[in-house]
Amino acid sequence: MAGELVFMMGNFRAVFPADRRYAANHTWARTESGGAVRFGLSAYAARLLQEVYFLEWSMDAGATVREKDEIGAIESAKANAALYAPMAGIIARFNDAAMADPSIINKDGYGDGWLFEMSGDASGTMDAPAYVAHLEASWAKAQALLKGQLR
Repeated sequence: MAGELVFMMGNFRAVFPADRRYAANHTWARTESGGAVRFGLSAYAARLLQEVYFLEWSMDAGATVREKDEIGAIESAKANAALYAPMAGIIARFNDAAMADPSIINKDGYGDGWLFEMSGDASGTMDAPAYVAHLEASWAKAQALLKGQLR
């Protein structure tokens, strides 16, 4: 389909809309009409986590964060993971719908299942082709981690 890129995770197709940017922490980014940058989990992250059932934030809207600051946590059928700021800036707001029902992340990850919005400089994010290249470069290591082969 035009406007999308695909990365094969074994037999699973992870599809990435080309109209977004992507951060190294496996979130997508899209600048909204008011200038805030909206973030959600990429198809890669969603596939690794699988069924998300819990989401919490350790920051409040309005908090100033540095890139890679821990801002929350997510739990799923496969993993419990910390969530980190993909850029420096101010957390503008969180998605209340995803807080009330985190399964929306699985159902509509590139739409209503977004996570949060920030203001700040998103120039450190990658376009879709660069993100897919990033995944291709790190896929062998990711597979080894998933299989518990690295210590």
